Amino acid sequence: MSDPLHTQLCEQLGIEYPVVAFTHCKDVAVAVINAGGFAVLGEAMHPPEHIRADIKWIRERIGDKKFGMDLVLPASVPEEKTVEELLAMIPQESRDYEQMIKAKYNVPEPKEAPNTHTWGGLDQKRALAQMEVMFEEKVPVFASGLGSPQFLLDRAHAQGMQVWGLVGTPEQAKKQIDAGVDCIIAQGFDAAGHTGQIGTLSIVPQVVDLAQEKNIPVLAAGGITHGRHLAAVLALGAAGVWTGTLWLASRESDVKQGLKERILECETKDAVFSDCVSGYTMRTTISPWHREWRKPEAPPVLKAPLQMMLAADYIQASLDHERKDLMFEAAGQGVHYVTAMKPARQVLSDLIEETLDVFDRLCGGDDD
Repeated sequence: MSDPLHTQLCEQLGIEYPVVAFTHCKDVAVAVINAGGFAVLGEAMHPPEHIRADIKWIRERIGDKKFGMDLVLPASVPEEKTVEELLAMIPQESRDYEQMIKAKYNVPEPKEAPNTHTWGGLDQKRALAQMEVMFEEKVPVFASGLGSPQFLLDRAHAQGMQVWGLVGTPEQAKKQIDAGVDCIIAQGFDAAGHTGQIGTLSIVPQVVDLAQEKNIPVLAAGGITHGRHLAAVLALGAAGVWTGTLWLASRESDVKQGLKERILECETKDAVFSDCVSGYTMRTTISPWHREWRKPEAPPVLKAPLQMMLAADYIQASLDHERKDLMFEAAGQGVHYVTAMKPARQVLSDLIEETLDVFDRLCGGDDD
């Protein structure tokens, strides 16, 4: 039997293992890439000069190996607004509810401006400025979860960049395939962050069916934290996995220690699906913020990007003051299998070993 872990994705990227780490920590990205996997660094929260510095930092540590970066390109937000203008758009009713939550849980004021104020999802001008750095620096792979406009695809391909699209429905996948993306991430309901309503085991084979005619690799995302998950989605036709929750508690991760501990304590039921953080439905670990917005007296959740701006002080304060009781993080339903703080290299090695154990058990046969 040929090596089941050497897939089309490995050929396309020149990597050893078909495992993509999506992370907001550049140390994790470098560790995974140098261990034989691939990494996509989430940069939507950073201004252009920060993104450029991160690109330089990564290249100094991985040499000529490929890497990727992820941004949001939202079409449903204003073309251009200042932070002050956006804050002024938040209704008083919502602001009063936010203040009630802060008082009830003794949430202190943040020590610094929330990094959500530089989020590319605030307006189109910010997102395009971030994107321009990607082009100027010729980042090998660009991934986007809120659509890939045709002008972006054409320019990226002209520069030799790959464009990957994250999708939550077969319909979205078909649009991305027809547009000419180089890889599709089929993201199931199990996943962390912004995701759709279809389970991972249901969406992956449907997207594989759509993509195979054009020979586009499909990555499975959503609840992938164990080798049995990787083996399962390879059997469904995926060329690899897109993983995020798996790396949150790794040694290299810059997630706060209290939040790492919170992640290790979480079970599947604690990874909740809500729109109360960003205005888009997303999966995170549960917190007092979520519990209060579930109540019938809560005001309507605001449209993006206003809900994210409303939550910004709470989020920043929980981190600045290391209030474990307040903290939350985007995490998928596979969080059950994140049980120890290990080096990222070891996390990858364990995942591969678990996967090979599955294939040995299923396909090893009898020596007689």
